[in-house]
Amino acid sequence: MASSPSLPLLLLFLFAAIAIVSSDEPKENMTHLHFYLHVYYGGPNATTVTVVSPPGNSTFGSIGVGNNILKEGPEPSSMLIGRTNDLTAQASIESPSYLYMLNFVFTAGEYNGSSIAIVGREVLGMTSERTIVGGTGMFRMARGYTVSTLISSTGTTELFLVSEYDAYIYH
Repeated sequence: MASSPSLPLLLLFLFAAIAIVSSDEPKENMTHLHFYLHVYYGGPNATTVTVVSPPGNSTFGSIGVGNNILKEGPEPSSMLIGRTNDLTAQASIESPSYLYMLNFVFTAGEYNGSSIAIVGREVLGMTSERTIVGGTGMFRMARGYTVSTLISSTGTTELFLVSEYDAYIYH
């Protein structure tokens, strides 16, 4: 029985079509961002407020919301690059740790109009790692993680906190 020349030709065509389709897949990028989160708690310029205070002396169960400031540097005068929309819940009886959900919304530079959504645990005074669970704009379909460290804390009833952030974003 003679071999049909159409079978090898058909296989060659099939592999060529798969190669063309595979080459059209979008490439995944990794972006590393370095910035500072400025938080004002209490006073007339507050960017974070407690909206639920639990009864008694416990902080367990308190809930706060924020619209904090993203800047290029740790100084209050550094360039504004965005804001946060965040929700925190004091979710641990044993230690002052929080469930932290926030969106970093970029309002300047090449990422203007883009955002990343982050969820994770915050333990006050410790380096925190959180998961990037999504994004918009240039960061659509984002995943990755952030690492943050509190670098400055001033005041007692009116607090000014500055945290340094590194975001590793796959998109």
